[in-house]
Amino acid sequence: MPCYTYLVKLHWFLLAALVLLSALSLANSCSKIFPPILAITHVTLIDGTGAAPQSDMTVVIRGTTIVAVGPSVSTSIPSRANTVNATGKFLIPGLADMHIHLTGSGEPDGSREFILPLLIANGITTARDMGGYLDDLKKLREEINSGKRFGPQIVFAGPYLDGNPPSFQPSIVVQNATEAQTAVHQLKTDGVDFIKVQSRLSAPAYFAIAAAAHKEGIRFVGHVPDVVSPFVASNAGQASIEHLTGILLACSSREDELRQQQVPAPPVGETPAELVIRQRRWQQEVLNSYSPQKADSLFKKFVANHTWQTPTLPLLLDLAYLTPATDRANDPRLKYIPGNVKKIWEQGSRGSLANRTDADFAQRAELIERSLGVVRDMSAAGVKILAGTDSVAPNVFPGFSLHESLADLVRAGLTPMQAIQAATSSPAEFLEREAQQGIITVGKRADLVLLDANPLDDIHNTGKINAVVLNGRLINRADLDALLKKAEQFAATH
Repeated sequence: MPCYTYLVKLHWFLLAALVLLSALSLANSCSKIFPPILAITHVTLIDGTGAAPQSDMTVVIRGTTIVAVGPSVSTSIPSRANTVNATGKFLIPGLADMHIHLTGSGEPDGSREFILPLLIANGITTARDMGGYLDDLKKLREEINSGKRFGPQIVFAGPYLDGNPPSFQPSIVVQNATEAQTAVHQLKTDGVDFIKVQSRLSAPAYFAIAAAAHKEGIRFVGHVPDVVSPFVASNAGQASIEHLTGILLACSSREDELRQQQVPAPPVGETPAELVIRQRRWQQEVLNSYSPQKADSLFKKFVANHTWQTPTLPLLLDLAYLTPATDRANDPRLKYIPGNVKKIWEQGSRGSLANRTDADFAQRAELIERSLGVVRDMSAAGVKILAGTDSVAPNVFPGFSLHESLADLVRAGLTPMQAIQAATSSPAEFLEREAQQGIITVGKRADLVLLDANPLDDIHNTGKINAVVLNGRLINRADLDALLKKAEQFAATH
């Protein structure tokens, strides 16, 4: 009898397990046949195309795709939809940070526990990594694409190509055509999306990289090397120029002469203070010789060659305005920054302040104002602009600084709409993903940011985030706050 009872219990246990497995299988099948539906109703739509805002609109998402966009009064909402009443709110496309370094905070946890939560909490759904450890980046992207990890779309360049010694790690030193061909071919084989060039490349090595990239059918982006003019770099096919490298010098009526005067390292016997003085004099010569005619010629070249610009203004403005009085030592966002990263930031700030006088700080302000004017004039001339930050460079906060970048673009002279496009439709165009993302319309990937205030009235309102939709998944304000808390807790122990 005990044996019989045991067999009966086993029978019912196996039957229950079979029913449960069948239910799970059915639920999985149903989720594929009937993917979840999200409807955002009564919202003011800023679709990323540059068109005027449309009030009282409804956006319907099925699974990961936008399936309907139209007036709320006439747009049908499926009965099983999760409906968000967004009356009084504003919907923009998901944002892109087009210059970031995801592995710059220590792996394997830095990008996952620190950077990704801050990006998502700030509405960033696409990230272009502009220099990092290739194996880590590939693994991170695979985890996100497979659904194992929650994060933005990632494109990356992998290690830098630079001269000897390189400026940063990870780098591949390239000094001749053979090394250029080998490096570009290997990186293309390893699956990078771009080739990233750096400042210390020689002119022959740079042009060899350009030729190798053209042969391999992959674009190259990055710094313009110190020995190369941006005008020539544009003709060589460089797809994007970062940080305005070389732009002010290329606008100088004395460009060739001043380029020859650049010294990448102090001469023997020169003290740090003497180096600062020499740099100040050289920079002033660049400012004094600015030529609107040369600038106009350069910008026309960029337009003709489709050379994009990623000014990374949060980085430039921090460097320009960093003084003992404006140091960000008390910035409340530092609670999200791990100790190992803060230590690097503090070292960078000390180096930027060392041996500087009031004259240096005044010149920095003049340089940035001229740089802002260059961004304004490039945009007016038709040069394409991308929003980017260069986080985790010193004092450039992942996620948060993208909103600073948009405000900086408006400060430079772009309209709020143009600034939003620099982080939405323009990145989609540059990445050749216009069919998939960048604007809010039927058929696009459902990456969206719901705002509590109108960003066209004040660009700072892009930071007033009510919810984020990442690849169709709604993340409400409470969940966004939980992501911030997660990053804060990680920072407190690392």
